[in-house]
Amino acid sequence: MSHAGSTLQLALDLSGTFVFGLNGALTAMEAENLDIVGVVVLAVITALGGGVIRDVLIGSLPPAAFRDWRYLAVGGGAGIAAFFARRLWVRVQRSITVFDAAGLALFCVTGTTTAFAAHLGPFQSVVLGTITGVGGGTVRDVVIRRVPTVLSSGLYAIPAACGATLTALALEFHFHSSAIAIVAAALCFSIRMAGVHFNLNVPISHPRTTPRAEPPKEKQ
Repeated sequence: MSHAGSTLQLALDLSGTFVFGLNGALTAMEAENLDIVGVVVLAVITALGGGVIRDVLIGSLPPAAFRDWRYLAVGGGAGIAAFFARRLWVRVQRSITVFDAAGLALFCVTGTTTAFAAHLGPFQSVVLGTITGVGGGTVRDVVIRRVPTVLSSGLYAIPAACGATLTALALEFHFHSSAIAIVAAALCFSIRMAGVHFNLNVPISHPRTTPRAEPPKEKQ
């Protein structure tokens, strides 16, 4: 990867880390009555979870989050910023969803690029790019004891897969650039936000309902 490409990758990675950190912290404060330590821990888990899972799967150990201090610093800093500016974020309606969509968009691109740089094929890179995007939020939801968004929202993994697919195709056919990376991230973000705005979803399962027992007939 060229120096310019490495710089772009790092910038996108750290941007995704920050917005996912904000998302994790705000989600934690909304769901649980946590102190600053709990908020920062949830921010770091959300910000770094997907990347750690990706790096473990491709055998890049220790994961980048533990090799470069900037990832932990940015993720933790986002948690602190969210904690002390909570009132500001609360005023911005849907801020949690916006940060979540932004992190998803950035990480699906960087995850795919990282997997491709590890000499994986386009399909495998798309899978790992999608996992990078949804992994942190999934770990966050498990920690705060709620059904992960990726399992309950049809337009969550799908936008990540779309952004990852465009990135993988650009890398495979050698037309990847900074502009393509931004377009892929924008594609993922737009699909996710459209799904939220228009309440779009894929078909979901419905719990089986038990037939109501008929009242016993009166004896004649």
